[in-house]
Amino acid sequence: MDALSQVLRSVRLTGGVFLEARFTAPWCVRSQLTPEDCTPYMTVPAQILAYHFVIGGRLVCEVDGETIEVGAGEVILLPRNDVHDLASATGLKPVKAGDLVQRPEGEGLARIVHGGGGEETHLVCGFLASEEAYNPLIASLPRMLKLDIRRGASRDWVEASVRFAARELAVGRFASSDIMSRLSELLLVEAVRDYAAGLDGSQSGWLAGLQDRQIGQALALLHSRIEAPWTIDRLAGEVSMSRSAFVDRFTGLVGLPPIRYLTQWRLGVAKEKLRSGKGNIAQIAHAVGYDSEVAFNRAFKREFGLPPARWRDNLDN
Repeated sequence: MDALSQVLRSVRLTGGVFLEARFTAPWCVRSQLTPEDCTPYMTVPAQILAYHFVIGGRLVCEVDGETIEVGAGEVILLPRNDVHDLASATGLKPVKAGDLVQRPEGEGLARIVHGGGGEETHLVCGFLASEEAYNPLIASLPRMLKLDIRRGASRDWVEASVRFAARELAVGRFASSDIMSRLSELLLVEAVRDYAAGLDGSQSGWLAGLQDRQIGQALALLHSRIEAPWTIDRLAGEVSMSRSAFVDRFTGLVGLPPIRYLTQWRLGVAKEKLRSGKGNIAQIAHAVGYDSEVAFNRAFKREFGLPPARWRDNLDN
């Protein structure tokens, strides 16, 4: 498993497909996923990534004036689940997609059939979601990502899964949730990998670090084992680098020294656990890698200006 897949797994993303749509030109709908769209698959998520896979035809996707055209065999992903318009052409007045949804009787996908009777566009709509709101991967991505699955490294698996899902939809059955969850995750991995590969080599940041074989491995370790007693020497040893070379390369690529990065990641996760009420202070401290509540309190106050208990109490005020 590569570093990107490991990091995605560490933030526990759950995916699924919830809607099939058939539009005929001219058409335009305004869409944004809600937490309720994801609840058949998981508890209410803190973060949602939307995507639309075009099986046939074409569409344009617009977010705040930025437009991307998407054709058959391509996927448009919206990493921050922005309100977006899907249409047969630009300049059309949108209607709310939610008003067009036909709920299934029993099991199966919700459906939309809408439009003016012209050229058809067939798509399925899905999501990836997490109960954790703090995710450096999402923060590093643009508002829209387009992926041509015919060019991806996992092309054969993706195409086979999409063909399977399409056949199931065609006969009114709901494709296996395990397969569709795996497909959703793989689409994101491929889209992020494709985007990262096109970054300017002079750029720094989380994705730049992930692209480096050894620094990417270090990031995957930090994210998958947040509670481990990491030190510079231990991390450098895990990725077969000297201490000084590891610190220099990590800092140059990611923009932060490794232990500073780890501290921010731990405390960001701790904030979300405090916000969601998952555990008491001591339990949260242990879960994010602090060996004492005192050390956790000190680090949290230094980062956010308040000790964790007071920070959580202020959420209700």
